[in-house]
Amino acid sequence: MVMMIEPVARCIESLQEKTKYEEIIYLSPDGELLTQKIANRFSCLNNIILLCGHYKGIDERIRTHLITKEISIGNYVISGGELAAAILTDAVIRLLPGVLNDETSALSDSFQDDLISPPAYTRPFDFRGWKVPDILLSGNDKEIANWKHEQSIQRTQQRRPDLLEDTSL
Repeated sequence: MVMMIEPVARCIESLQEKTKYEEIIYLSPDGELLTQKIANRFSCLNNIILLCGHYKGIDERIRTHLITKEISIGNYVISGGELAAAILTDAVIRLLPGVLNDETSALSDSFQDDLISPPAYTRPFDFRGWKVPDILLSGNDKEIANWKHEQSIQRTQQRRPDLLEDTSL
């Protein structure tokens, strides 16, 4: 089953009559893989349209003539683009000013610097003999930042070495 061309085209064109859209994004398994860099770029746009296909998708002419970007959330297929759109939306919206309590916290998330995040700890310092690393309690911001960066590099090498293929760490 493929979504018919006329209702989809009329919907997009009707929206465009009222608002200028910087991107018209089709969620598709054969689109560009969603990355943090893409989410960062989309967060700087004012207006986007997300189009979700279902089963076999949409008429190819919509893709050719109206879609400006195709995005995939992974190398697998789901029944429709709605879940992919929700994931893309969340990845973008959390980057907008005022969404997170601390606007700078998104800058230290995994993938912002092509690394995954370092380990995170809470109180108490000692739980069942499992201790928070002493460096994190030192109060030395520079040493803590260096430790976190080193931990991010190590974790990325261990868990996601594919992320380091295009970087020089």
